[in-house]
Amino acid sequence: LVVKVENQQSSFSDIIELNVGGQVYVTRHETLVSVPNSLLWTMFAQKSPTELPKDSKGRYFFDRDGFLFRYILDYLRERDIVLPDFFKERGRLQKEAEFFQLHELAQRLRPAVSKDNSLGDELCAHGDPEEASLACALGSSSITTTAVSSPTPSLLSPFQKHGYITIGYRGSYTIGRDIQTDAKFRRVARITVCGKTSLAKEVFGETLNESRDPDKPPERYTSRYYLKYNFLEQAFDRLAEVGFRMVACSSTGTCAYASSDPNEDKIWTSYTEYVFSRD
Repeated sequence: LVVKVENQQSSFSDIIELNVGGQVYVTRHETLVSVPNSLLWTMFAQKSPTELPKDSKGRYFFDRDGFLFRYILDYLRERDIVLPDFFKERGRLQKEAEFFQLHELAQRLRPAVSKDNSLGDELCAHGDPEEASLACALGSSSITTTAVSSPTPSLLSPFQKHGYITIGYRGSYTIGRDIQTDAKFRRVARITVCGKTSLAKEVFGETLNESRDPDKPPERYTSRYYLKYNFLEQAFDRLAEVGFRMVACSSTGTCAYASSDPNEDKIWTSYTEYVFSRD
């Protein structure tokens, strides 16, 4: 049995390529098997390559959150994890740790609960600022009710990343021959998101479509993301909620006839960009 396991291990190359939810990772085989009895250890130490699912390019495929998997890899490498400020995905990362059967990591990510059933200092220090302010208020009588119920953006800003996000859209509308009727006003085909990958994911989360640029590392910039909805105001509301403000905008437009007949309706098309900043 020992010989069989060793043969299976040797059939994996030293460098392993993974496709996790569309995000591509490259790591060493020894990293993946560094935690005994974890899911990755079971797959890459107890099975052969032919038993594992692969994508069309031969990379081992996991239908999990590709963005959060970077923290799973960090833990496998260092047996420790350092989360960024204003990290809003702690609960989801805990679920990912549980899925990969990294029990120690999952335990560390759980909010600490004291004997009086109040959340501990760890959530106050590292969790979502809104949740943290509520948790800390429940555990400390020195914080007033007003501070708990109405956390203002100015209180949250120290935890947030600075940066710019550009929202763009290509729209069209039709003007009738008598210029009295208009149809399909501001029809938005797609709302694009440009900026740093990690910042765009922090702001828009699951409403962000990454299919056009799936392999972008978190600290790189992209201009190929777009939103899963077509309402500009919804995007603006979300940016305002997390402390962004509009600092510039620009637009270009063209006019054309629907046919060669000048009496037909005019179709206007435009491309507009809005630049948002968080200081």
